[in-house]
Amino acid sequence: MVVAKLMPMTDAFIPKNIIVTGGCGFIGSNFVHYVYNNHPDVHITVLDALTYAGNLENIKPILGDRVEFVHGNICDAQLLDELVPGHDAIVHYAAESHNDNSIANPEPFVKTNVEGTFRLLEAARKYDVRFHHISTDEVYGDLALDDPAKFTEETPYHPSSPYSSTKASSDMLVRAWHRTYGLRTTISNCSNNYGPYQHVEKFIPRQITNIIEGIRPKLYGDGLNVRDWIHTEDHSSAVWTILTTGRLGETYLIGANGERNNLTVLHDILRVMGQPEDAFDWVKDRPGHDRRYAIDSTKLQTELGWRPTHTDFESGLRQTVQWYIDNPQWWEPAKAATEAKYKAQGQ
Repeated sequence: MVVAKLMPMTDAFIPKNIIVTGGCGFIGSNFVHYVYNNHPDVHITVLDALTYAGNLENIKPILGDRVEFVHGNICDAQLLDELVPGHDAIVHYAAESHNDNSIANPEPFVKTNVEGTFRLLEAARKYDVRFHHISTDEVYGDLALDDPAKFTEETPYHPSSPYSSTKASSDMLVRAWHRTYGLRTTISNCSNNYGPYQHVEKFIPRQITNIIEGIRPKLYGDGLNVRDWIHTEDHSSAVWTILTTGRLGETYLIGANGERNNLTVLHDILRVMGQPEDAFDWVKDRPGHDRRYAIDSTKLQTELGWRPTHTDFESGLRQTVQWYIDNPQWWEPAKAATEAKYKAQGQ
């Protein structure tokens, strides 16, 4: 474990008007709810293109005086010129993020993750706006299953998919805009999130909704690929902590020591939902499937004092399962098409 060097803290940055890109997506909408519930003096403008992964229903209950929605694309420079002035921070969640989709068609990932980040950085530079960039632990590649190491802020980048390579590219753009232009930036790289509002194409909600519909869950390869799980509310609190107290130009890794392999997670889901542990089917593995991700969040915890609160994975999983049981109207419209796509891929 790398011990972070203690650095002098700067005065807290207290934003009043923020733009959240991708705020109708899974992680972005959870952040919008977090800020809305915990920081009543903050006005939130959500900018989202409402692609298949964005759903206005995710924030509809809180739309009003403090939360407004703008339907638009982050690559639209003219729109950004109209929108960014008057805001004091951009929190950039918008991204194409599903590995399988990036393998099938990488072009949208280059467009959104690279060009979109560039457009936002230019707008932030033009109007002197604080910029926080949401990234992923996948930019570091993967670790061997028997490797005791974890990713730290010093780990070299080694992305393995079109998705992770475009996220790595966007990280590098943010660093360059800070160094070259003095833009007030921070970056966070987070481990795998779980919680409400996650699209049914993703691992945990796919298994949950399959069981609800009486479909046998599906598991890639040997099921031993390890992910470092964090509840999306903990991710949101960490991002707010970095936005308001993080050192400019720095990167912080967000994780909650939640390493579990996919087989264990599926067994957990089956047990929570009252199913036998062997009630699933094996399917062919994803091309280039990373073996293990693991985050060391020492720097974030030591420098900024952040701590995760959802440290009991099974408790968080039970809450997530119940959310999908209670909200079939949210996920059912996308379910059939998602399963048809996976079936065509043999998965």
